[in-house]
Amino acid sequence: MAGAVRHEQTAEEEHKLPVKTLVSASIGNAVEWFDWTVYATFVVFFAGQFFPSENEALALIGATSTYALAFFFRPLGGLLLGRFADLKGRKAGMLLTILLMAGGSMVIALLPTYEQVGWFAPILLLLARIAQGMSLGGEVSNASAYLGEIAPPAHRGRYSAFFYISTGSALLAASLLGVLLTTVLTDDQLQSYGWRIAFFIGGLLGFIGMWLRRSLVETEQFEENAEKARATKNPLLQTIKHHPRAVLQLCAFTLLSTLSYYTFFSALTPFAISFRDADKTDVFIALSIGTALFVALCYPFGKLSDRIGRKPQLLIWSGAMAVLIVPLSFLVQDNLASLIVVFCVGLGLYALMASIAPAIMSELFPTELRATGIGAWYNLTVAVFGGTAPLVITALSDAGRPLVFFIYVAVAAAVAFGVILTLKETKGTELT
Repeated sequence: MAGAVRHEQTAEEEHKLPVKTLVSASIGNAVEWFDWTVYATFVVFFAGQFFPSENEALALIGATSTYALAFFFRPLGGLLLGRFADLKGRKAGMLLTILLMAGGSMVIALLPTYEQVGWFAPILLLLARIAQGMSLGGEVSNASAYLGEIAPPAHRGRYSAFFYISTGSALLAASLLGVLLTTVLTDDQLQSYGWRIAFFIGGLLGFIGMWLRRSLVETEQFEENAEKARATKNPLLQTIKHHPRAVLQLCAFTLLSTLSYYTFFSALTPFAISFRDADKTDVFIALSIGTALFVALCYPFGKLSDRIGRKPQLLIWSGAMAVLIVPLSFLVQDNLASLIVVFCVGLGLYALMASIAPAIMSELFPTELRATGIGAWYNLTVAVFGGTAPLVITALSDAGRPLVFFIYVAVAAAVAFGVILTLKETKGTELT
């Protein structure tokens, strides 16, 4: 027994992470989320550029509605681009998704304003966001499948951690860019052209990400199952018919995952600035500190899941969110210290789940349905609950009932906790 333990420890120590491959695979995801987050964090500055600026509240609702509507194209993107990846390969799918995202970001950076072209401005904005929405729908499923398939079974948690390490790093970059621009530029300058700088940087990073992804090698699992994928008819129906339990489980924990993500990375920023009168620079600083903590925790938590299992981490995350989210909402105020507590606690808990998300999702479906299954059901849940989060919190705050939003998140956490109890432990198992 002791010899077996020593052998396992030696194998753990000898395993070398293919860092270059993991970074190349994850860089596209980083670009996707940088561009997506730039929209959410700078929406308070450019809303009046694309909608009538006479009523600031209505302009903000219009811009956040565009944000939400684009989410409803994520399931379509997840289905189409996920199926594309199941048929043509993970690498081809990831190259296509990052091209759509980079192009959309560049278009937004150059769009004319409402004052210049009237209602064509919000229409063009929506079209660019639709392209990005479809892109993000495909990116999450394709990158998750890729990371899950190249990982050795005993190290899948560690490999998966790179997915949100890249995401968190991109979000941190977007947040720090917010700190820089809000410090250097005046409000008039931010509303006039400052927000365009952020979108232009996102587009440029996208083309760099495309260049890096050229070096990726297709996964063995895809190549071994490519013919089976091509022979599969009605893949979405197959996920429901043959894997209904997996579909329900994916939707349930994604419900809380997406609300956690969009509450702390998106919705709280305009909420704190517009409805709690928090200093915008303080909000960006607090978000940056919380995001740095999130990034720092992802790899340790991914490695931890390879030792103790996925299920315990998910239960701690969902249980703590159910108990703490409402108390945390009272700390969102014009005070840097309290804002730091909110973002660090929320994002620290979220790292428990985010660090192993690709592993969990990849372990639910067989290879020939993996990208399609994740792409469709994950993105449908995100569209319904995540994309609407900034709009819901804005509308409830306008109505004087912001607490209802946080109660809503707490209920989602309780639902997720109950469903997570039904998950089988999958650490160390081979992908089907």
